[in-house]
Formats: sequence, structure tokens, C-alpha cells
Amino acid sequence: MVNSRAEMEIGRYHWMYPGSKNHQYRPVPTLGDRAGPLSSPGCFECCIKCLGGVPYASLVATILCFSGVALFCGCGHVALAGTVAILEQHFSTNASDHALLSEVIQLMQYVIYGIASFFFLYGIILLAEGFYTTSAVKELHGEFKTTACGRCISGMFVFLTYVLGVAWLGVFGFSAVPVFMFYNIWSTCEVIKSPQTNGTAAVEQICVDIRQYGIIPWNAFPGRMCGFALESICNTNEFYMSYHLFIVACAGAGATVIALLIYMMATTYNYAVLKFKSREDCCTKF
Repeated sequence: MVNSRAEMEIGRYHWMYPGSKNHQYRPVPTLGDRAGPLSSPGCFECCIKCLGGVPYASLVATILCFSGVALFCGCGHVALAGTVAILEQHFSTNASDHALLSEVIQLMQYVIYGIASFFFLYGIILLAEGFYTTSAVKELHGEFKTTACGRCISGMFVFLTYVLGVAWLGVFGFSAVPVFMFYNIWSTCEVIKSPQTNGTAAVEQICVDIRQYGIIPWNAFPGRMCGFALESICNTNEFYMSYHLFIVACAGAGATVIALLIYMMATTYNYAVLKFKSREDCCTKF
């Protein structure tokens, strides 16, 4: 057998230096043996994998839900307080006439506190459920695994979100009622301010009777305001703030309805995929 040049050099080295025979030589890795920078998952790959498991639909719905509920609860609470002040100062001077209305408004303010707390917790739970179902659907953590309890919880959230969506449609419609009332008063004041009626005797015949909306009884005094007295009400800060806050509260209720619709679509899709994959997984075992 013909020795290579490298083996001859190594033998010569051992003959000249006998003590070096016990030394172990480690082969130098070649370029083909070296691991490339992309052979093992790095920070970039981990970030891409984590971003793939983010439930973007649930995230957008959570942000929209929090914003809508915050606008509805915050603006609605202040607007209700301003409405009571307007009624007490101008349309119902006797406290016994609007005592029931004051109790209802106070109860609604407490309900607003409960709605804000509930949806803050419910939004976080739905976002966490979205992370769970998205990771399970995309199989980001190895083998697909889900349990009957997890699918049952996902189905429960689907049903509860549908119920809340229908309920918030009613809340959205109810929040448009004070906007309609304030708009009628504001439009009447604009008619009084118009050049065609300003400074004429017909101004005092333009009136707004708040009793026709049913929020105060018919025996409330004065119950109606006409002419320049009505215009002075429209120029108050309470009327201006309450009117615009009711508009923002109505918009917040609409945003919450849209958020719940996104939640319904996302949770329904995830639940359907989980149920299909669980059946497929059971079929592969047998």
C-alpha cells in the first residue's frame, strides 16, 4: 500500500519526537462538515413561528371591543348625568316628577360599571382562547393535540359570543334613542336661530315638549320650552356635552357590535377546524 504524503510526514514526526506518539490528533473539520447558520433555528425563525401563532382576528377584535366598550361606558355615564341636570333645571323643576327617571339613570350608571368590568375580562379570555385555538389549528407545537374539554369550552365561547352579539345589537339601538331626542331639540334650536324666524313673533310658537318622549310624566312642570328659552338651553354646556357624548357612546356601541361579529367569525372557524381535525385524528388511530 502506498502511503500518502501526509501519512509519511506524520510518521517522520513520530520518529523524530517519540514522546508525541501518545498525542491525539483531532481532524480539522472541513467546510462541508461545518454547520451552517440556518441549520438550527435561530432568533429570527423563533420570531416568525411565534408571529404565526398570533390570532390577528381576535387581537383586532379585542382592541376594537375595548375601545368601543370604553367609549360607550365612559361617554354614556357622563351624558346621563348631564341629561339629569338638564331635566332638573329646565323641564321638570319638581323633584317628585322625575324621581323614577333619576333612579333608572342611576341604575343604568351602575350597570355601565358592570358592563365595563365584564367585557374587560371577557375580552382577555377570548384573546387567550384565540391563542390556544390558533396554535392548535396551525400545529405550531409539534403533534396536534386537543381534548374534548377544550373543544367544549371553545363551543361554549362561540354560543356566548353569539348571545352577546345579539344583546349588543339591542344596546346599539337603545343608545340611538337619546341621540334622536337631542337631535330633535338641536334642530329646533337651529330653526329658531335661522334668519327667517329670528326676531319674529313666530319664534315663541316653536316649542319642544319633552313629555312626549315618555321620560317624564305628563303632569311634570313646565315640561316644554319655547322660543328663546329653548335656544338658551341649547347654548348651555350641559346640552352641548351631553349631545356629543351620546353620539360617541352610540358609535362605541356600534364598534362593540363589530368586534363581537369578528369574534363570532374567528371562534366559529377555529371551533369547526378543531372539531374536524379531532375527527381526522381519531380516524388515523384506527
